Amino acid sequence: MRVLGIETSCDDTGVGVYDAEKGLLVHKLASQVEIHRDYGGVVPELAARDHIRVLMPLITATLADAGDPRIDGVAYTAGPGLMGALLVGVSLGRSLAFGWQLPAAGIHHMEGHLLSPMLETNKPDFPFIALLVSGGHSLLVDVLGIGSYEILGTTLDDAVGEAFDKTAKVLGLDYPGGPAIADAARSGTPDRYNFPRPMTNRPGLDFSFSGLKTHVRNIAEHTLLDSQTTADIAWAFQDAAIDTLAIKCIRALKQKGRRRLVVAGGVGANLELRKRLTNAGDNGMFTVYYPRPEFCTDNGAMIAYAGWVRLASGQKDSLPFVARPRWSISDLPPIN
Repeated sequence: MRVLGIETSCDDTGVGVYDAEKGLLVHKLASQVEIHRDYGGVVPELAARDHIRVLMPLITATLADAGDPRIDGVAYTAGPGLMGALLVGVSLGRSLAFGWQLPAAGIHHMEGHLLSPMLETNKPDFPFIALLVSGGHSLLVDVLGIGSYEILGTTLDDAVGEAFDKTAKVLGLDYPGGPAIADAARSGTPDRYNFPRPMTNRPGLDFSFSGLKTHVRNIAEHTLLDSQTTADIAWAFQDAAIDTLAIKCIRALKQKGRRRLVVAGGVGANLELRKRLTNAGDNGMFTVYYPRPEFCTDNGAMIAYAGWVRLASGQKDSLPFVARPRWSISDLPPIN
């Protein structure tokens, strides 16, 4: 089976083709970073308009590069995400499947991220704990199998990626905030500032990052932000955010007795986070699995793979299509 995957949940247009025998054949991405940079965040209307502009040409180019034009199914991100952006991919994907008389599958965006390490040579076996961290989501999930997901913890306010973006804006750094904070932190002085590790001194696996963002704003309002001070604050913020994620991951692994950890989503590309978790697992307590950095951000490859998994199991959508801006990953049906 060969599946076309379409991703338009937020600000990246992604298309990929996954083949059951040959693996990922091709994937392409059209980024909207330049469109949203002046605003310091994603403008939903602009995102939807750009998806409309680039999606069909991107599909055409992806299918051309795949070589064999045969497609056996179409998968598209049905949620969660921005409603306008989702509708572009859902409506075109479902229409293509109808026109080509192929089965279609609406894919949960976070399941795409959760399964993205399966595109690598070193794949995790089930069960495992998944840390899913992006601009809109911060989740700890106990994964027994595909579709068998128990949410262990989520954010009570800002997602960690959102906190990176907002902190970068306060510090006058570039958008997107994750890479900008990481770049500035390389020149930072360790331990000049001591930031809190939110909700790590109490039981539980939920996250809260709004306090870290407020901590940065309070310092910035009373400090001259020269380049060194900005770098020092960036270092302290990143260190606190990563330390918080690592503490909660280790806690979840211990509580569930798991020995495998998957880290995915845009923040999963952060090198310091990878280093911290890999070092923590080096004592033999657990092994960490990551997708390559290009598959941490939103992409069509992960949707094509998740679509293949769902379609190959016999699951497919009816003709009426639905976009779901809010959709819990725990509501997905399991694959037996």
